Amino acid sequence: MPRISGVSAAFPPHSYSQPEITELLGPLITSDPQKRALLNRLHANSRVDRRHLVMPFEWYRDSSLNFTLTNNLFISAAVDLAEEAVMVALEKAALTPDDVDYILFTSVTGISAPSVDALLALRLGFRSDVKRVPMFGLGCVAGAAGIARLNDYLLGHPNDVALLISVELCSLTVQRGDDSMANLVASGLFGDGAAAVVMVGDERAKTMAVTGPDVLDSRSRLYPGTEAVLGFNPGESGFRIVLTAGVADVIDEHFDADVMGFLDEHRLAVADIDVWMAHPGGPRVLQSFASALSLPENALDVSWESMAEKGNMSSASILHVLSLTLDDQRFAPGERGLLFALGPGVCAEIVLLQWPETVG
Repeated sequence: MPRISGVSAAFPPHSYSQPEITELLGPLITSDPQKRALLNRLHANSRVDRRHLVMPFEWYRDSSLNFTLTNNLFISAAVDLAEEAVMVALEKAALTPDDVDYILFTSVTGISAPSVDALLALRLGFRSDVKRVPMFGLGCVAGAAGIARLNDYLLGHPNDVALLISVELCSLTVQRGDDSMANLVASGLFGDGAAAVVMVGDERAKTMAVTGPDVLDSRSRLYPGTEAVLGFNPGESGFRIVLTAGVADVIDEHFDADVMGFLDEHRLAVADIDVWMAHPGGPRVLQSFASALSLPENALDVSWESMAEKGNMSSASILHVLSLTLDDQRFAPGERGLLFALGPGVCAEIVLLQWPETVG
């Protein structure tokens, strides 16, 4: 089974409290006193304490910003943050860029051709024959989906090293003058960050002192009739968010059956999972996950911690949750974890992990 051998997250140096960000964004989003009061309440109830922004506070007040400027900034900043996350993840795995055979890059907050992974590969000196797959459009689910797709690749290439890179600079997508409910909610949740995951195939893992979990299996779900629930509408001003209460409704209606059916195929139940890693999409999303699965109290504490400290970083958030889990906890051989997220579609990705009996 492929094994996770290194995970790291990286963040821009600019970090602000939620009240500071509320003060900044409020006047940019609406001049309506009632909408401003609603924005203040939504931000205060978001369970987000701080967020990282790719640019300094005052930069966002510039009224001349447009998609061309923000996307150019995305490209340069994304490569820098990706480099930081990747180098630490490789160091944790005791590997170098020259060891990497396959790179999957994901983001939904900027676009680039050559893609960010190509620019990073040239900067860090990855091998010229490295396989690359840039991925756009999966949004918040892409961190979990990326681990699943690396697993798919490594099952057929057991001696290889695969790398997942996520960079999400959500602050560059903030829509000025848009006082829709979706933008009011999103402005209180999303932050900026990056993450990297190094995985190795089964044969490669036997030669390494890697203590991370094996990926046992994954499950994908795409829910018909939910296309308008979550996503982005690209336009002249950039990516205008689509965000509705229907995300929690999808969890309430489908998620328990999907997870329990998936676990049952492995002769497991909810009680057999030792660690839970949920994408921190927002308070309602985390509450719905816990309720749908009847999880024990405090089962999603790490997800709540990630959201409070960093906000929702789209695809990077579930990888930050994974990083916190691996850095802060130690697991006995045979213990199991379940990692999952939702994204535009609406779609879900569920990944079953197990800590190995032997290492190396």
